Amino acid sequence: MTIACASGTGDPGLAAKVAFLSRPESYAEPSRTVVTVETHMSWVFLLDQHAYKLKKPVRLPYLDFSTEALRRAACTDEVRLNRRLASDVYLAAVPLTFTAGHALAIEGAGRIVDWLVRMRRLPAERMLDRMIAARTLTADDVGRVVRRLAAFYRACAPIPTSAEAYLQRFAAGIGENLRELARPAYGLAAADVEDLCERQRAALDRHADALAARARAGRIVEAHGDLRPEHVCIEAEPQVIDCLEFSLDLRSLDPVDELGFLTLECERLAAGWVHARVFAAYAEATADTPSPALVAFYQSYRAAIRAKIAAWHLNDDGIHAPAKWTARAADYIALARAKIAACG
Repeated sequence: MTIACASGTGDPGLAAKVAFLSRPESYAEPSRTVVTVETHMSWVFLLDQHAYKLKKPVRLPYLDFSTEALRRAACTDEVRLNRRLASDVYLAAVPLTFTAGHALAIEGAGRIVDWLVRMRRLPAERMLDRMIAARTLTADDVGRVVRRLAAFYRACAPIPTSAEAYLQRFAAGIGENLRELARPAYGLAAADVEDLCERQRAALDRHADALAARARAGRIVEAHGDLRPEHVCIEAEPQVIDCLEFSLDLRSLDPVDELGFLTLECERLAAGWVHARVFAAYAEATADTPSPALVAFYQSYRAAIRAKIAAWHLNDDGIHAPAKWTARAADYIALARAKIAACG
């Protein structure tokens, strides 16, 4: 990961922006506190009623936020795409300005040096991961989320995808996962990684006809792309936030793949019962009944990707101790192996 340097550009730099946005008096609205949260690609500032997201000026193999113009485009895309499943949460992309007198302001009169996504702050206790932890999640809650998602998927225009291209996507992804996860620097069990990827390739061959049929049937749509429990809020109308806005390719998915990922993450949080409820509600809403083996293949593939992403944090995270990410990657590899064993 590289971070753009602001020296000599009239930009105060990331540290100054974070310090400014961490103070309640920086905002027009009254707020008792500002809770500051750092992620791999952003800083998030939680006020009493709203939240603001500042993208880091990073350049990665799969995204580029290194200039103000690129961050503006990314913020605009984030608002537009997330309004599909969280229409009253994503309010606007707003400028962060810097005056000649070296004063930062939100939507001020100075020179625009960055962009923020302004959002309604969601109730933390209604987030799906929190509800799982608190044991307050009900089957009805899950059904309402799935019905919202099913309506969204039905409204999505199919993304033209040939059967050959769809199969090749998985073959290429398995190869990349093997190359990355087997790197000695990550300290993962190479034999487990190699065994997993070999079994995934074999499953891809066995289920090639079923996967090809999904592509031919127009099942691939512009989906959410990162459907995890921490991105689902169960309000009166469920809200689904934080879609993967920076890559159309990565959010072009079979809904069954995406829902399998959601239930995989719920299982990781000790809520394995969610799986049956999700796919029963999805079948009822869409009459789409994928085989359990196909879902298991999708889940194994997603778990391997999550292992890879966890391992990548070891390169340049700086937020958490490395042991966290090694353990997280190993847990996902174990989950991927369990799912591929269930794939048939």
